[in-house]
Amino acid sequence: MAVPTLKQVVLDTEDARSLAEFYRQLLVLAYRPGDEPREGETRAETDWLALQFPGGGPELTFQQIGSLPAPTWPEGPRPQMAHLDFTVPTADELIAQRDRALALGASILRDRFDDPEEPLYVFADPAGHPFCIFVG
Repeated sequence: MAVPTLKQVVLDTEDARSLAEFYRQLLVLAYRPGDEPREGETRAETDWLALQFPGGGPELTFQQIGSLPAPTWPEGPRPQMAHLDFTVPTADELIAQRDRALALGASILRDRFDDPEEPLYVFADPAGHPFCIFVG
């Protein structure tokens, strides 16, 4: 029986280029051909951008929308609707990636680095989407 294939994960955002750049740098991804930044581009020209993983697979894409209130998760009135999970092999690498994410504009929502079973950080990207990096 044939089943659907995951083509992409789409993140809505008020600034597609900035959010794409955040994830491009964090995950060391490449723009889909034609989606690279261009001198003088306008926001209207960046309403849909895609990043590709080395070796292929589903793309991480960004859709420009007019207004998007950030989730307040893990507390508050607006829950997360989805989040991304990323793993690293060691606690030392988790610290290094925490520092990279913060330098790129992420903020920490939850610090569970000292959890003996699953050290992790829950972040918000610059648009407010939650994502986790943990030792896996």
